[in-house]
Amino acid sequence: MRVTLVHPAGFNFVPGQPDFSVLANRMAPIGILQLAAWLEQHGHPTAVHDCLGPYAPPSLEANAEQVLATDPELVGFSATTSGFMDAVDMAAYIKRKRPHVKTFFGNVHASSIGAPLLTHFPEIDYLCIGEGEGAMLDIADGMAEAEIANIIYRDGGGKPVINPRRTRILDLDELPFPAYHKLAGFPQGYHLPLFSYEKRWGATMITSRGCPYTCSFCDRTVYERLYKYNSAEYVHAHMQHLRDDFGVRHINIYDDLFTAHKKRIHELCELLIAKPLGVDFNCAIRTGHTSDEMLALLKRAGALMVSMGIESADPGMMERHKAGVTLEAVRKTVEQIHAAGLRAKGLFIFGLPGETPETLKATSDFILSLDLDEMNMTKFSPMYGAPIWDECVSGHEGEFDEDWRLMNCLNFVFKPKGFDSRAEMDALYNWHVRRFYDSKPYRRRFAKRLWQHRWSLWHVLRHLPQIVQAARYFSANKAQLEAAAQAFTPHPRQPRGLSPFLSPELQADARAAMSPVKISRRVEQPRPQAA
Repeated sequence: MRVTLVHPAGFNFVPGQPDFSVLANRMAPIGILQLAAWLEQHGHPTAVHDCLGPYAPPSLEANAEQVLATDPELVGFSATTSGFMDAVDMAAYIKRKRPHVKTFFGNVHASSIGAPLLTHFPEIDYLCIGEGEGAMLDIADGMAEAEIANIIYRDGGGKPVINPRRTRILDLDELPFPAYHKLAGFPQGYHLPLFSYEKRWGATMITSRGCPYTCSFCDRTVYERLYKYNSAEYVHAHMQHLRDDFGVRHINIYDDLFTAHKKRIHELCELLIAKPLGVDFNCAIRTGHTSDEMLALLKRAGALMVSMGIESADPGMMERHKAGVTLEAVRKTVEQIHAAGLRAKGLFIFGLPGETPETLKATSDFILSLDLDEMNMTKFSPMYGAPIWDECVSGHEGEFDEDWRLMNCLNFVFKPKGFDSRAEMDALYNWHVRRFYDSKPYRRRFAKRLWQHRWSLWHVLRHLPQIVQAARYFSANKAQLEAAAQAFTPHPRQPRGLSPFLSPELQADARAAMSPVKISRRVEQPRPQAA
């Protein structure tokens, strides 16, 4: 079967402000590239279309026409919450032109909401719940729908049918490397976050699936809590493939938690030291769960910067949303990172339930006291499958604007009750961003590393007018933000109030699907795992 896999554009900034997301950071859609390689390996010709790619046309219709030009029989959309309605509109366009083409929706939004989406969107034929490789291959092979685990589809009467979950892929080394060659403009047209790398060209990798921890704000409906990973040998070969075949010299590893399995990290570092590739990389660690030895190994293996999720500096907020992490452990970990010669990046979330102007200011003070090399503060967006979802929609903890397109971590769709307005939150956010990047320690480090960051600097200079225009947003105060605010018309077809849990009439089907079943298909078969 001919399959085309699509990464929809979605909405990527703030209403009324210029979108410079792809100027600051354009990353390859690894998920659909992995699927493309998997399907090709099993005899199904595939094409990949990235609506955020360097050669993608600006309009949704033009992107849909490019998808149709690949003559697909099945179109798969990997859509986040903010990109979901774009994917629906593209699917509707494709169905109008070629009704026989089947559409397949995956990613966290489809996994967390499930069957109600089929009720609202007739242009969707299949929803994927969980990993997509086995389910999509079964559909491409022509297997009977009733036999395909991990999908939701409609029966002859139009009722959603929820098939059982399939066993997770236990050996990720069975998957081929992502089909980077199918991505137009890769790697030259793609780039990592500015000033996060020294060598070019850059790429991203994902070397594990799942996370053993349960933070309040994370959705685990795709991979659940079963943590599986590629072997050290596979990761080394993958990095070498990117270097030799695409000229990549820096890799950002976007695992939820790269260092969760310490033995694997030690093996990988020793392999990179014994067989160096000349490739730098960034990765994520967990605060308090590392060691001087591991950090020294990461440095010798080529690591440039490590990130850690901190989220807040208010002890009550941390206990509520990221249990097990303390401010003392954060400070010690940053000191360990710097002692190993690595850069430290802190990851924070502003606007979780319980947030107040005082907790944000305390977090800002703490961030500056850490002397971080880099910082990223996300605007909290509730996720349907996260433990905190019910709390956000209850109305007791704050006010939630359920506009999927704005749920991109760049807009305050949730306003905790400790704030008077979203403009107040935006102004405080901008205050902190300016405060960090205007601080003397950051400017001093930045100036010392200017030559090391010459490729990022060159990128900024090439796009200076757009970047200056976008940067004005971060200089705006509350009054200016209120004056510049523009009404963002809701998508006319987006439903609201959908439960991430199943409706009553589907509860019986759901109970039957609660216990994972083992499917006699490739990749789903359990096999012994190394310790």
